[in-house]
Amino acid sequence: MSLRSTRPTVADIRALKGKRQLTMLYVESVEEAAAAAEAGIDMLSIIGPLWTPEMRDAAGDCFVQVGLLYGQLVTMEDYQRAAHAAMQAGGDCVYCASALGTIKALADDGIPVVGHVGLIPSKATWTGGFKAVGKTAESALAVWRHVRALEAVGAFGAELEVVPDRVAAEISRRTSLVMLGMGAGSGADAQYLFAEDVLGCTRGHKPRHARTYADFATEYERLQQKRISAFEAFRQDVERGTYPGPEHAVPIADCEYERFLGELATT
Repeated sequence: MSLRSTRPTVADIRALKGKRQLTMLYVESVEEAAAAAEAGIDMLSIIGPLWTPEMRDAAGDCFVQVGLLYGQLVTMEDYQRAAHAAMQAGGDCVYCASALGTIKALADDGIPVVGHVGLIPSKATWTGGFKAVGKTAESALAVWRHVRALEAVGAFGAELEVVPDRVAAEISRRTSLVMLGMGAGSGADAQYLFAEDVLGCTRGHKPRHARTYADFATEYERLQQKRISAFEAFRQDVERGTYPGPEHAVPIADCEYERFLGELATT
């Protein structure tokens, strides 16, 4: 595990607010975490079930937000136990989309918590589904009030998802929270994307705010075709009797084999 002193602290991240924009990626594998660390990405988001010592090592000096899964965790005690476990495993903060009371309980325990405002996927039915939030004055003010509520319960930051850029900029300027923008324009404190979007391996709908920097989908398809070819060649070798060959067999001395056959005949 990386030494804590080599990674940014909450205080370090807060000190960067208004000075420069941070970069943040949602990653799902050791390879993605290691690549992000090598590339100098500031922050990573990793969901709780994927958070392991191997992921912590791979993340290097990245500040890691561990996602506490809404719906899989239910009670306040569920969240508290999961949050403490995430921090003990080397997390730098946790993401929590649960009730304000739960966020307050975690913050009161000294755990840095990131909430979620704007489009909240797990609660999108309340704002009309998977679409932008804050496009009317009333809706934008509701986002602002939610930010203020997170401030009041001691949150460290908030994901700010799919809101108009001018609204996001004004909210980010007025709050002490570190605002992690996803589809919220350049006025947020961080620019947050999913690694699968960046790498071009998203299947189905791709969000408007996503930008692709590589074409992993084509490479994955090429590798899939090579898998199919290899598996077909294996099947054909078995059917032709060319696999396994003598080089794959475990030898036995003739005398031992004859003794084995003799013993078999008497059993």
